Amino acid sequence: MKRSRRGQVDPFIVMDVMEEARSLEAAGRHIIHMEVGQPGTPAPLAARQAVAAALDQPLGYTVALGLPELRCGIAELYRRWYGVDLNPDRVIVTAGSSSAFLLAFSALFDAGDRVALGEPGYPSYRQILRALSLTPVGIPTRDENRLQPVPEDLAGVEMQGLIVASPGNPSGTMLSQRALKALMDHCAARGIAFVSDEIYHGLHYGDRAVSALEISDEAYVINSFSKYFSMTGWRLGWMVVPEDHIRTVERLAQNMFICPPHVSQVAALAALDCIDELEANRAVYAANRRLMLDGLPKAGFSRIAPPDGAFYIYADVSGLTDDSLQLARDILHGAEVAVTPGLDFDPVRGAQTLRFSYARATADIAEGLERLRQFMTGR
Repeated sequence: MKRSRRGQVDPFIVMDVMEEARSLEAAGRHIIHMEVGQPGTPAPLAARQAVAAALDQPLGYTVALGLPELRCGIAELYRRWYGVDLNPDRVIVTAGSSSAFLLAFSALFDAGDRVALGEPGYPSYRQILRALSLTPVGIPTRDENRLQPVPEDLAGVEMQGLIVASPGNPSGTMLSQRALKALMDHCAARGIAFVSDEIYHGLHYGDRAVSALEISDEAYVINSFSKYFSMTGWRLGWMVVPEDHIRTVERLAQNMFICPPHVSQVAALAALDCIDELEANRAVYAANRRLMLDGLPKAGFSRIAPPDGAFYIYADVSGLTDDSLQLARDILHGAEVAVTPGLDFDPVRGAQTLRFSYARATADIAEGLERLRQFMTGR
């Protein structure tokens, strides 16, 4: 049977690493997971309790854009975090941020449109765009710009859209308000749609991240309950769209997804109020980050991007290898630590980089760093 060209996307390498690590664990080996951006902390207690209390009630379809009370709660989050007065009607609850990207790209772009993204960057942007018959345009970023795009990088590049993430994945670097505004102004002046990936907001270790909504309403802003709220498996995200785009996105959501999962929305509504627990989780990641910044250089990984937020360290390993895929495999089998090859994030320069996640328990991070030190110094 014929297969479409749209379906011929690259694998998500980190998921392949996870599967290889799972196979080793099934064979009895103890793997330390530094490959995937999955919090080691559970969903907030009140979220779990809310779900338990709701299980005796019908959990069926909700309206396509999400429970109205959850949309209001998310709007309140923007007031609390950023001082933004947000109309809840603009909040679209989605089945994870992944479906938010599907909706955003479908609403904003036509087949063949060119959508730019900074490299290194989240690999699924590229693959989702391809699956929608859109053309991803990689923008090589530079160390002096903290691996974030700047307007000069976009000069002369034909594009109908730009995706920016701050904090970034894999780098963890953030854009200042001035830098974010410069990108948004560049796009606005040229009729380029702007998509701001803010799923790591809340996970910062100095100044907080800036939302695109603090600068302009003319952007698509995407976020998720997966990272700060420790709810990866609940598959719930959201996006904020301009008011004149609401009905377009609603029609797409009705037909593509019907609605977000009801049970996850119940949990998310309760999670919004679990501030003390969520901030305690952030303190765990901060402690893990300190361990990483101290321990990775001892293992030979000293050239790293400044990790302002999220829970990743992105390391230049060009002095060690020009094959990050093989180095990651060697580390997995030799040190029993799973890490992600940079090829996932940068198809051009990623053969010389690795990403390390510090999202898991502190004891695991400490153990993983010691294993890395012993393995790398013994190579």
